[in-house]
Amino acid sequence: MLFQDLKIIEPILRALKTEGYTTPTPIQAQAIPILLQQKDLLGCAQTGTGKTAAFAIPILQLLYQDRLQHKEQKTIKAIILTPTRELAIQIDESFAAYGRHTGLKHLVIFGGVSQNPQVDALRRGVDILTATPGRLLDLMNQGYVRLDHIKMLVLDEADRMLDMGFVNDVKKVIAKVPAKRQTLFFSATMPKEIQQLADTILKNPEKVEVTPVSSTADTIQQTLYYVEKNNKKSLLIHLLGDKSIKTALVFTRTKHGADRVVKDLNRVGITAEAIHGNKSQNARQRALTNFKNRTTRVLIATDIAARGIDIDELTHVINYEIPNIPETYVHRIGRTGRAGADGIAFSFCDEEEMEYIRDIHKLIGKSIPVTEEHPYPMNAAAIVRKQELTKQIGQNGQRPASSQRHGGTPGHRDGKRRFGGNKSRGNRR
Repeated sequence: MLFQDLKIIEPILRALKTEGYTTPTPIQAQAIPILLQQKDLLGCAQTGTGKTAAFAIPILQLLYQDRLQHKEQKTIKAIILTPTRELAIQIDESFAAYGRHTGLKHLVIFGGVSQNPQVDALRRGVDILTATPGRLLDLMNQGYVRLDHIKMLVLDEADRMLDMGFVNDVKKVIAKVPAKRQTLFFSATMPKEIQQLADTILKNPEKVEVTPVSSTADTIQQTLYYVEKNNKKSLLIHLLGDKSIKTALVFTRTKHGADRVVKDLNRVGITAEAIHGNKSQNARQRALTNFKNRTTRVLIATDIAARGIDIDELTHVINYEIPNIPETYVHRIGRTGRAGADGIAFSFCDEEEMEYIRDIHKLIGKSIPVTEEHPYPMNAAAIVRKQELTKQIGQNGQRPASSQRHGGTPGHRDGKRRFGGNKSRGNRR
């Protein structure tokens, strides 16, 4: 299937061709026809599936066609709510790219910067507004934003909105939008509160679900390092001694861990910055810009902060800490090796993280190659325990009873694990 098979209008097809896009991703192929019929949509899809284009293209097309039939009004007709400044900017950039030949006006607003340029742009008239909830509510309360003429409402990354405490703000915005509208709701996971929110704002929605990615690209060279927890810092510095590693994205499970790694690297002269939820939006954007232009060599990130961020020509991803949810591993390393390019992924595993590696191997259907050629190998006793664990798993496909935690089955990952019900694993961000 090609984009031209989806009944997309010529101005948008021309823009897609300029961007080099010819074949839609699965979510685009499923969602675009539904949305062009002006139906509500519930999309279960993670970042990296192409969901931004899946909603941006139909919004542009429907508003373009509507403007041809009616006199142009300087009112906001579509609004996209998204949890972070970085995602908001990227979504607005997508509208700019796909809508360059439509004449539709788009704007992104977010906090952490002066509101004056945003207010000036709003006064000039905007068709499509992408916004973070806090700044949007602020400008609404000041009378600069009215949502009386909204035809299309998009909630993007709804589960992350919940995770970051924005759900009440989102509900306040929804209360100001006309009841007669088309609503698009996207979430990677569907915990109870998010399902309830979807049920209250969607009308007879079509559901599109993209199976979570469970395989790793063949272009990514994966290597596993077994290392004592207190030697991870030394191993990271050792590997970054290789000058051929121009940039590296390093993942930690916690914000505190990210800050600690930055200090460790800066102390030895390696330029590093961190992005996580405790950083201001300005600081996160500055760190990302510095990394993209290679002023900063190493970017340390938590999974929440990094979600939705694309970095071109990234050669190395390093899992300083192994993620406790195996799908997260696939998404982390998938940030390198894009578009057929080669990529390298290093993973540091201490003794406590062995069960996480076991879950990852089960998900991706293969074992990550192990290297013992490094200065900080795990001690002999731990290696014996690792081998015994691997042997038992190989015999029966189950984690040994002594290593099972929290009474759950190895593959059981429900909303509690991801949304705070189990603080020992699922809430370690």
